[in-house]
Amino acid sequence: MDAFPTLDGELIVGGLPLSRLAARVGQTPFYAYDRGLLGRRVAELRAALPAGIKLHYAMKANPMPALVGLMSTLVDGIDVASAGELRVALDAGADPQEISFAGPGKRDAELHQAVAAGILVNVESFRELAPLAQASQALGLPARVAVRVNPDFELRSSAMKMGGGPKPFGVDAEQVPELLTQIKRLGLNFEGFHIFAGSQNLKAEAIVEAQRQSFELALRLADSAPAPVRFLNLGGGFGIPYFPGETRLELAPVADNLAQLLTEAAHKLPQAELVIELGRYLVGEAGLYVCRVIDRKLSRGHTYLVTDGGLHHHLSASGNFGQVIRKNYPVAIGNRMDQPAGDTVSVVGPLCTPLDLLADRMALPEAQPGDLVVVFQSGAYGASASPRAFLSHPEVVEVLV
Repeated sequence: MDAFPTLDGELIVGGLPLSRLAARVGQTPFYAYDRGLLGRRVAELRAALPAGIKLHYAMKANPMPALVGLMSTLVDGIDVASAGELRVALDAGADPQEISFAGPGKRDAELHQAVAAGILVNVESFRELAPLAQASQALGLPARVAVRVNPDFELRSSAMKMGGGPKPFGVDAEQVPELLTQIKRLGLNFEGFHIFAGSQNLKAEAIVEAQRQSFELALRLADSAPAPVRFLNLGGGFGIPYFPGETRLELAPVADNLAQLLTEAAHKLPQAELVIELGRYLVGEAGLYVCRVIDRKLSRGHTYLVTDGGLHHHLSASGNFGQVIRKNYPVAIGNRMDQPAGDTVSVVGPLCTPLDLLADRMALPEAQPGDLVVVFQSGAYGASASPRAFLSHPEVVEVLV
């Protein structure tokens, strides 16, 4: 919350008081992403990490076209997870040489588009090889491929584990040598490996361990590769704090480890570029979700602030996007930031379901109809990760300011 300043009791977003921004947008609810904060996060990360590490933005975290356009000028590459995201990345001006495509269910048509665009495809199954070879032959273009590996370890303390054990993502590490043999037989252009063990991790030691294990796994697999490794995506996993008691990720140990890996790579994988792929960490704290109080309602001694926004726009904040035990995102009354917290209230949306809950029993300043409720930490997995057509309420607007 401290990333956004206040003036005269109002949050300042992109240099504008929140009420003025709401008037400029013309409606609530809306998402606002602060371009200054986005640029600052990337600059701080680059200053902390060794210069030889390439930084990719995983646009599934937030695929808003204007935001992707900005991010494409700040990072070294874009990672997409569908042909739809690929179109946005290309429209944003991203260099096809620095776009990679991951996802466990790529359709043949998407693979054809990827080859036509000249991007790198992270192969996640044996099935993908034949359509890639067919597209390459039909288009007269090389099919650039890396192998997404399902490692034999996971990212400890990760909120969302995407490697280790049986997973739909990537090719099991023990099957990769056979896949590499087939890549060579089909004449596909092998470039490297993508090893992503998990995401949303706040423990530096766990990220360091996963990156070290990923690098060592890549070294072992490189012995079976049909060409030198030129691309090694070590994944991401960098988390942001959402809930009370959580602390920010300490970057220094991660940076020190990456510097050691760069030194080792210079000798053991001399042609390889080391990449880290981040989404939430780059954009999550730069975004707000803003909705308006339409009713203050007392029910058997408990106060509800009923707003015009809810889970249909922000499923994550409602707790219905992966939380096992529901916790409140940081929430404030954005035009009453200088007022003390009052009674304990719950902030709910307009949907006809008890799941439509943005804040449960939080102490907030006394809010009335017309006031603006703000949900912080909303720059990632917000609008695009929510059931926006549910119950046919009005759409949410997204702005970059």
